[in-house]
Amino acid sequence: MRIITKPTTAKCNIQAYIRYLLSEPVRTSCTGLSDVLLNISHDSVNRFLLRENYRPEDLWTEVSEKIDLNNGVLSVDDMVIDRPYSNAEKTDLIGFFYSGKHHCVVKGVNVITLYYTDQHDVSVPINFRIIDPDEGKTKNEHFREMLQQVLT
Repeated sequence: MRIITKPTTAKCNIQAYIRYLLSEPVRTSCTGLSDVLLNISHDSVNRFLLRENYRPEDLWTEVSEKIDLNNGVLSVDDMVIDRPYSNAEKTDLIGFFYSGKHHCVVKGVNVITLYYTDQHDVSVPINFRIIDPDEGKTKNEHFREMLQQVLT
């Protein structure tokens, strides 16, 4: 896991943020988390997200001790977060991707997530990639990188 160079001033922390994301998979926001955590403001959540720089490796480090890869299944999900009104030339990570939801190419942010599921109904994300259209890698190459990271 990454080394924190100076203490955060935000009252929000990674454990609360991950629990919120796992319990609220459809619509997440800083305001939504601040509504759930009664003594934490929207601004505190926003400061936490702006200051902290979590990477896919951090997610794997957080969940790796809680799962047993020998008794579960890995699956990959490819989704597009719609951004129809964003300017793809001025905004990083915005591109045109095929959306299974819309069954056509849409403008948005493409995210690939690797999930672990076992027979006890434990289902958690263990790795992810936000696709940068300028990077030139295929989704399959990203998937193989995620799988390699988990299996080593």
